[in-house]
Parts: sequence; structure tokens; C-alpha cells
Amino acid sequence: MEPLHFSFVIPVYNRPDEIDELLDSFTKLKGNSVFEIIIVEDGSMLKCKSVVESYESQLNISYYFKQNSGPGDSRNYGMRRSKGNYFIILDSDCLLPENYLEAVKQNLKGKYVDCYGGPDAAHDSFSNLQKAINFAMTSFITTGGIRGGKEKQKDFQPRSFNMGISKVAFEASQGFGTIHPGEDPDLSIRLKKLGFKTGLYKEAFVYHKRRISWSKFYQQVKKFGMVRPILNKWHPETSKTIYWLPTVFSIGLVVSILLLLFNIQWAIVIYAGYFFIAFLMSFFSTKNFYVAIQSIVAIFIQFIGYGYGFLKSTFKLMWSKKSPEQQFPNLFFKNVR
Repeated sequence: MEPLHFSFVIPVYNRPDEIDELLDSFTKLKGNSVFEIIIVEDGSMLKCKSVVESYESQLNISYYFKQNSGPGDSRNYGMRRSKGNYFIILDSDCLLPENYLEAVKQNLKGKYVDCYGGPDAAHDSFSNLQKAINFAMTSFITTGGIRGGKEKQKDFQPRSFNMGISKVAFEASQGFGTIHPGEDPDLSIRLKKLGFKTGLYKEAFVYHKRRISWSKFYQQVKKFGMVRPILNKWHPETSKTIYWLPTVFSIGLVVSILLLLFNIQWAIVIYAGYFFIAFLMSFFSTKNFYVAIQSIVAIFIQFIGYGYGFLKSTFKLMWSKKSPEQQFPNLFFKNVR
């Protein structure tokens, strides 16, 4: 195998401050690795070009501006212009720990895969809201480890906030599709069909900021739920009963509350027990009472939003002859090059 040359590809949309913080974390990476950074401005009104220029003396960095076509197409755009043979995809709202690239190199050396994914974590400097949402999105008690919480997860599907993909795999698959969110599991599934291996590099984590409010978090997880039935339709072999869990959980919660009208309490006690366990897990992991309380809110929003989105999308796909692109135009980007 030829020596690895890394190209970091980062799409950005109206977030110059986040790019500043991310690039600053690049300057603190340990090791003597040579790498390039490709910033792809996806039609932003708030451009980050001046921020990028301020780091040109410290980092090997290139900046491109293009018409808005979504993060998936922007990643493809950047990878086509990269000089490396192994691409590392990051979201603009991430920060890199000092040993990130060294961890990637060691994992690739020990257990090479053509597409890896790493977990996300909350930095000490993050707000309580960010830490609570991070717990809800990463805890085994909520997502079952699908975002990197399980060390030995079979058929791990890397997420594009922290993903590596070889140039060979990119060219064979043609990269990300136009759906968003969901472009990353779609790519992982297609790579597997092409014979490429994916894997989890647990040590190659990033700090994922998620600068969002409760309402934006609800919209985000709702879209996650709406996308999964589309992926199941495209790739029926990946469909699993467990994807129904948030919907069943949400319906069960409503039913348990209604049962209280008839003085039937056992169902709500089960839910109370679950949320109490989640509270304890969040408290012991963050050492913060307020984060633990907000984690309960985040989990509630996560299950309700995803469950409703999944149910809505499932029935629309079931009863309509229209394509997913026609039924859910807000989940697909246009202007793709």
C-alpha cells in the first residue's frame, strides 16, 4: 500500500467563527504529519475567507467558494480538488483533540479500512445545553452505540462529522448523495456493497459542538427519523425492527400518561425508571446536576422528534407512488455539480 497522504475536507455554511475555532485546533495537533486542509464555502452569505487567510502562514490550506448544494456535494467538491489519497471529513462545528491525527494513523496502520468513523464528545468548555444534547446523541441508553459508543459494533456506519475515506473508495462510490441528513449512512451502505470495509476508530474522537437550540434539535432529530425509511427503501437489506423503537417509545409514553386517567400507574413508573437511570448516567458522566436535568429534556425531544419523523415518512412512502425526492424535497439538495 502506498504511503498515506491526508486531506481534511470541511464544508461550511455561514459559520466563520466555527471555522476559526476549528482551524485553531489544527495548529495544536501533535506529531509531524504533513496534511492539507480544504475549506469549501457552500454558498454562504457570511463568508470565512478572511478567517482562512489568517491561518495560511501556519497551515497548508485551500479555500473554495461554490453555489449552495448541501454538505454532501460540498464534500465531494472538496475531495475532487484534494491532493491526498486519504480524505478526512469534518463538520465545521467540531474541534480536534491534540492527538487526533496520530490516533487515525495508528488505527489505519493496525486495522486499515477504506472508510472509518470516530465518536464525538463534549469539551469542558461547551455549554450545559451542548453537553446534554451530546449525552442524548451518544449514550448507549439512547442510541445504542450507533455513533461510536460500542467498541465491537458490526457493520459500523461512519458519520460525516468525523469520517475518513480513501481516494479509491471515493472514486468507486462517487461519494455522497444529495439526501441530507442521511448522506453518510447511505454512503457507508453503498461502500459495503462495493466490497469496501468500514470501521470504528474509537480513539479518533472529535469534540462536536452542536450549536443548536431545543427547537433546532427537534427539527434535526425529526429529519433523522424521516430519512431512515428512505434509506430502508433504497437499501432494504439494512432495515431493522429497532428503528421503530423511538416511535414505539413515544406512543407508549403517551399511552402511559392516558392510563393515569384510569389510575393505572405501572406504565408511567417504567418510563420514570428509565429517565431516572438516564439522569444518573448523565450526572456521573458529566458531574453536573443541571446537565443531567437537561439530558432528560434532550432524550425526550430526541425520541419524540425521531419517532414522529420515522412514522410520518414510513406511511408516506407506503401509500404514495411518488419518489422520495418528490415527497420530501426539503430532504434533498439541488444545484449538485
